[in-house]
Amino acid sequence: DSTQGWLVTDDGLQSSAPDSQFIAASGGTQTTSPCGNFKIHTFTGPGTFCVSATGNSTGSTTVDYLVVAGGGGGGIGIANTYASGGGGAGGMRFSFPNPATGGTPVTVQGYPIVVGGGGPQGPGSGGAGCNGSNSTAFSITSAGGGGGASGPANQAAENGGSGGGAGYSGQSAGTGNTPPTNPSQGNNGGTSPASPGPNNPGINAGGGGGGHAGVGEPNAAYPNQEGGSGGAGTPLTIASSPSLPGGRAYAGGGAGSQAPTCRNTGVPGGGAAGRPNGSSARNGIVNTGGGGSGGYPAGYGSGGSGVVIIRYKFQ
Repeated sequence: DSTQGWLVTDDGLQSSAPDSQFIAASGGTQTTSPCGNFKIHTFTGPGTFCVSATGNSTGSTTVDYLVVAGGGGGGIGIANTYASGGGGAGGMRFSFPNPATGGTPVTVQGYPIVVGGGGPQGPGSGGAGCNGSNSTAFSITSAGGGGGASGPANQAAENGGSGGGAGYSGQSAGTGNTPPTNPSQGNNGGTSPASPGPNNPGINAGGGGGGHAGVGEPNAAYPNQEGGSGGAGTPLTIASSPSLPGGRAYAGGGAGSQAPTCRNTGVPGGGAAGRPNGSSARNGIVNTGGGGSGGYPAGYGSGGSGVVIIRYKFQ
């Protein structure tokens, strides 16, 4: 019999397309860099980064990532009496910039993506802020930011990617880079070494939450006890656009509050500005992992949600 039989199989996955020079993938919100040669996948919620081709050494074989967790919520003070600490920023881990073949290798498969939510402000009157949630990609986990301390001395700040700021009365600030990573994913919250004013416990302040680029600011000495600013965030151009040519800052800490006045200035990276007790606190900006500010009453000062961004050369 001169007929030659052939067995053809297809398992649905290939290590690379036949002539694939560059990585090809899907998932998240896709954009291109200003130069047009890099694809950017942004995840603001859970999803899957699906790699369909792995490229080669003349094109691209690796990706860069930014993984930012949710920021911690600010603590709650007691109106006109006890100021609270700002929330710590969500942990920030990244591999950028790298050449097209020098980052994180990928294979043809689906990579699950988890994006952490921001922690709410502490419950009730005088509650510590809640921690943000973790974000994960490529087995890289960034830890949620630590909640800010309550105004009264009974609830200290929480540890996390960056630590929450201390309350007015000297309770401990939260420890950043928890659990530890190398390089560090964040910094400690601001301490509260200054004592309340003489015969006036309402003249006091809370420390700022830690940020990726710096520790939270401690409160100042009486009579200038402004709420501590949050630690600065880190600018990164992994998802730069014409409107953000220098990149966006991520993972800034929230500011501490003061009664009855405060430092009403924000910090880079979505960390929220401090507010006086008795007025609405501020939330960290979404998809930056910024910490929420301390303040009073409840219902404000939540941490900003995190984000996962993946970038690779595609042409």
